[in-house]
Amino acid sequence: MPDFPWDSLTAARAKAARHAGGVVDLSIGTPVDDTPEVLADALAGAGNAPGYPTALGTAELRTAAAGWLQRRLGVHVADPLGTDPSVIPTVGSKELVALLPTLLGLRGGGSVVLPEVAYPTYEVGAVLAGLKVRRTDTPPDDATGIVLAWLNSPGNPHGRVLTDDQLRRWVAWGRAHGIPVVADECYVTLGWDVTPRSILHPEVAGEDHSGLLAVHSLSKQSTAAGYRAGLLSGDPELVRQVWEVRRHVGLLVPGPVQVAMTAGLADDAHIDVQRERYRARRDKLAAAVRRAGARIDHSEAGLYLWVTRDEDCWTTIDWLAGLGIVAAPGSFYGPAGVRHVRLALTATDERIAAAVERLAG
Repeated sequence: MPDFPWDSLTAARAKAARHAGGVVDLSIGTPVDDTPEVLADALAGAGNAPGYPTALGTAELRTAAAGWLQRRLGVHVADPLGTDPSVIPTVGSKELVALLPTLLGLRGGGSVVLPEVAYPTYEVGAVLAGLKVRRTDTPPDDATGIVLAWLNSPGNPHGRVLTDDQLRRWVAWGRAHGIPVVADECYVTLGWDVTPRSILHPEVAGEDHSGLLAVHSLSKQSTAAGYRAGLLSGDPELVRQVWEVRRHVGLLVPGPVQVAMTAGLADDAHIDVQRERYRARRDKLAAAVRRAGARIDHSEAGLYLWVTRDEDCWTTIDWLAGLGIVAAPGSFYGPAGVRHVRLALTATDERIAAAVERLAG
């Protein structure tokens, strides 16, 4: 296994902690706002749960998930209550990302494609399955040995959004070579300068979702990271493979969480309220970063600013730590990220304001 990346920030955290105004931690993108009542009340009301939950997800949850996909993303999944399910709940999205190659039986050889700059857990999932990693942002001409391809749009850490044409090229490539293409879309509702498109949208995927999967999460859009509530949808044959293994090994979303997910996926208002909170924080922080002489690349969607001062990322980390600000070094996300840092928007209004003031100093 690779080293756990966050352990390497110990010195930067210690330096930032010496700031008189305390630390502004913009490194890990963990939500800080209250979980909306629509989810919390549903969770509390379902607290009497003596029986085991189902790995498949309740009919109510799968129906609500299908409705959310159609309403928010324009995605029409196959019958969510069919013999081969088109959508199932997962224990958050990180668990699914880390285990997906294994759940699909892709062990013993081959490579997993991931973006040049990518969420580290894609590589962890490949390592756990005994697979190699191949980094590329374009479909490779030589697909020999590739068993799975990950896309991430909007991207973590850099907020890059793939165009419809880029998505369509990946879809055509995967289908031509018989390689599943999986899109991590956990930030898809958080487009700022552009509107992200799901790989499952009919203008991308066509009339069906063969060979395609999409990963979604309630962690950010519903400030419910502690609930560990995610979704997998797409090709019913692939979804069924994942579901079959998950129920054998007991990867079950707790029953009360499934009830909360159902309520959250049926309610658009809280998603829109939280989105505007993030928009306001982004506007303030981005302006301060630019006034401080740094550049922001991509970042057209998602919950992060991809920042560079055209220097090694650890030099930027040290500069920010001197201001009492902790960021994530771009090197966490692959060799192509070594001259950037990631700043998260998931801090309170007060801490964002503190960061803005310090960057101006």
